Amino acid sequence: MNGTRVTRRAVSAGIITLALATLGGIPLVQAQEAKKIVLLVNGNLGDRSFFDSGVAGFDEIKNQHGDAVETKVIEMGFDQTKWLPTLEDVSEQGYDLIYVITFQMVDPLADVASRYPDQKYVLVDGTMDYAGGQFGNVYSVLFKQNEGSYLAGMLAAGLVRDGTVPADQGTTLGFLGGMDIPVINDFLIGYIEGAQAVTPDVKIAVSYANSFDDSAKGKELALAQYRSGVGIGFAAAGTAGLGQFAAAEEVNGLAIGVNSDEEAAIRPTDPEMADKIVSSMLKRVDVSVARAYDLFLKDTLPFGSAEVLGISEGAIGLADTGNLEEDRISRFEGRDSRSRGGHR
Repeated sequence: MNGTRVTRRAVSAGIITLALATLGGIPLVQAQEAKKIVLLVNGNLGDRSFFDSGVAGFDEIKNQHGDAVETKVIEMGFDQTKWLPTLEDVSEQGYDLIYVITFQMVDPLADVASRYPDQKYVLVDGTMDYAGGQFGNVYSVLFKQNEGSYLAGMLAAGLVRDGTVPADQGTTLGFLGGMDIPVINDFLIGYIEGAQAVTPDVKIAVSYANSFDDSAKGKELALAQYRSGVGIGFAAAGTAGLGQFAAAEEVNGLAIGVNSDEEAAIRPTDPEMADKIVSSMLKRVDVSVARAYDLFLKDTLPFGSAEVLGISEGAIGLADTGNLEEDRISRFEGRDSRSRGGHR
């Protein structure tokens, strides 16, 4: 019914416009075509973290701009041989803006962007080599993830110090990284410094899954940490980080999520697992994605350069709802250790 009314209004408006143009010599103005944007996911959705946050940014763009924008998301999977040809293909399809996310897309984008100088690209969580004036058609956005992981480190150390994590559960903090690379180690550095701000002599166990999609490997490493005396673990490992939560659920441990509010994302399908996630360090890919589009519409998106977003831009933070709310934090106090003891 609503669609019928809208159609009639549109027809009436068109007749009136035509009449005015005919009578007064007013030039007709064609309706502006919808912008077309696409997000290439170099992996699969369902990580409840980085990639899903990127899609949330596209959802926000659609909510804000409605029919004035056409959005598309393409899952390329983890087979890296498919990334370059997919990027080449979409670069020929007339998109106003092509988004790629994660540092792993830097090399494919460097190849393609140089061959399609009229196409505009947004690279999230990576940067191009802009020396020499190249890549004037690419905007890069990076994050001050160490600001957020500093907060995560303070939270983890504070929960151990005040006894919310019982001493018999473990007094060491854990860190699970996807890979031993600069961006992940930036998380680690902030985590260590935040924890040391609370407990200067804190001990932190560090493991790398060498993968961003192997959740089984993530669980294996997290289990080893918990059994060695880790009281609470922090994962910055994409889908592999889901293994951290599975391990926490198995041994009655605690964990901190990353990128998006992973407790909120997991609770509808696995509330027991969600109960083990005290909070998540927020790396707001969704904010950066939507922000870039708004700047693009204003013709102020600084192509040919990189920006670094942090807490002050609303792109970094710590989830303060759910389990971290003051009236619910008591859920972690006095937890029995029946399952922990059986796995040490």
